[in-house]
Parts: sequence; structure tokens; C-alpha cells
Amino acid sequence: MKIEIGKNPDMTNYTHWLIRARLKTRQLLLVVALSEEGNIHRAAEVLNMTQPAASKLLKDLEGVLGVQLFDRLPRGMRPTWYGDIMIRHARAALSSLNQAHDELLAGKNGQFGQVNIGSITAPGVTLLPPTVAAVKQAHPNLHITIQIEPSNLLIDRLNRSMLDLVIGRLSAEHDKADLRYEIINDEPVCAVVRPGHTLLKHAQLKVADILEFGWIVPPSGSVLRHRFDLMFQEMDLQHPANSVETSSLLFITKMMQQSDMVSVMSADVARYYADHGLLAILPLVLPCQMEPFGFISRRDRLLSPAATVLLSALKTSAKTVYGKQFSMDEA
Repeated sequence: MKIEIGKNPDMTNYTHWLIRARLKTRQLLLVVALSEEGNIHRAAEVLNMTQPAASKLLKDLEGVLGVQLFDRLPRGMRPTWYGDIMIRHARAALSSLNQAHDELLAGKNGQFGQVNIGSITAPGVTLLPPTVAAVKQAHPNLHITIQIEPSNLLIDRLNRSMLDLVIGRLSAEHDKADLRYEIINDEPVCAVVRPGHTLLKHAQLKVADILEFGWIVPPSGSVLRHRFDLMFQEMDLQHPANSVETSSLLFITKMMQQSDMVSVMSADVARYYADHGLLAILPLVLPCQMEPFGFISRRDRLLSPAATVLLSALKTSAKTVYGKQFSMDEA
């Protein structure tokens, strides 16, 4: 077999498949619309086409692929196993085409494009604000969208091409083969109460000293909740029976202003609320530090110019916020 340097040996067959299939962008749009609407009539309305035209597009696509992408149900449509595969790749292809359009317009209009970034809460309140402020000052026309969510949700969106870059943590369940990861910092945890709480009169506390108080705890399944539960097991202490479970920081701050409950959260987040007088950090060492978090991106996708600018700015800000040096090669 002859292989030419610099060429992909599979590219010829790949191109021939696309030529034979005559894949249309409207078919990709329809597949995604059907996955979101679950109904051919509503999907056709979203795409501004008639239902017969949408049905023919789908039938032609299924004919070319040789598989059924959607089950036709009495009250809608549901993706088959093959449909799920096509939906995932259609989203990625459309996202790439949208990004190409944005970058072409950016070059034409002297703008710089768009970047979509996801972050867990702690760097979302410490690292992102100074970074975004600096980037917007240098590139006011750069469009930045930010999502603050748990790592698992963000990495799923990264894999579906809905995000360009994630600041989060990798866990054992994540497939790391296609992910690029650069550690930023550890995430210490602390206990917080309302300002003026009686526990603040103590110079030093132990976990056993505050068991009588009610706790606001992270939801089951979260990383912090897992660490919190392990802490009590390792210290051979009873888990707090009086507890409220939530991930809403807005609810936590409001609830604690009206009660003597104790909560646990990232030290960076706690300092943010303490600086604004909403919470106070207890003089208590909690042995439940979370895993480090870092920059996460896809190895199989080149960062856009906009994402590259933002990542470079994030690494510069991280030197100040966390006192850590980063390689700028991939930024």
C-alpha cells in the first residue's frame, strides 16, 4: 500500500462516501431539531420548512445511511441507537460550521469570533472575572459565553462540541484518551456560618464540636458530598442527622442568614461570600480536600483563535490568582 507523507490514507474513501451520500446541511439541522423537539411537525416549523419536506429529507438520509435513525411513535419520534450516533456527530459538524462562519465574519469585520467556556464554581468566582475583564478590554468585540456547572456536565458538553474549553476536574469515569488536561490548583474546603454565629467565638474548632448544629450539605453524587461523607467515616463520627441537601449557593446564603446551620463549600467560594459579609469562615480544619481542577480541552480539536486568546489570558491570570506557572505552548 502506498502512503504519501502528509496525507490521510482514509481521506479518499471518506470523501467518496460524502460525495455518494450527498449529505445536506439541512439534513443535519433536521436530525438535531428532531432530537430536541421529538416531533417532525415542530422540527419542520423550527427549520421553516413543510412537514412533507422534512419527512423526505429524513427518509433520504436514512436511505443513504441504510439505517433507521428515529422510531416513529404515535405521539412523536424517538432516536434509535443509530440516531444517537448521528445526532452527536451532526451537532459537532454544525458547531464546527457555525464556528467557521463566526471566524470568517470576524476576519471580515475586524472582530475576533466567539468562545464558549464552562467552569466549576470556585474558579468561576476567582479566575474567570479578572480574565474576562482583561480579555474584553483588549478585545471588546470578542463574544464570550460562560457556563457554571459541575464538571461531569461540562465535560459532556465539551465532548458534544457545545463548549470550547472547560475549567474543571477529571474523575475516574471520564474517558481521558481524547482530553487534554493541565492542572491549575487544589481545591481546599472549609465550613461556613452566618456572620455573628456563636461558633465564631472559638479560636479553634474540631468537627466533633459542631455536630449538634444542622448542616446544609451538597447533593448526593457530587464530589464534595462524597468527600464530606468520607470525612465522617474516617473520623468515626455520626453523619449529621439534621441536614438540608442542596447545590444552590443562593439558597445556602439566604438560609444561613436565617438560621444557625453550618455549611461546607470550596474555600475560594467561601472567601468570596465572606468578603461581601454574607458568610463567615469557621476556624476549623476540614480533612476533605477535593481533587485538583484544571484546563480541559479536546485533543482532536484545534482551539479557535478566540479560545486560544482566552486560554492564554486564563493562564496569565492563574499566575496571579494561584501563583503557578503554566506552559503557554498550547495557549
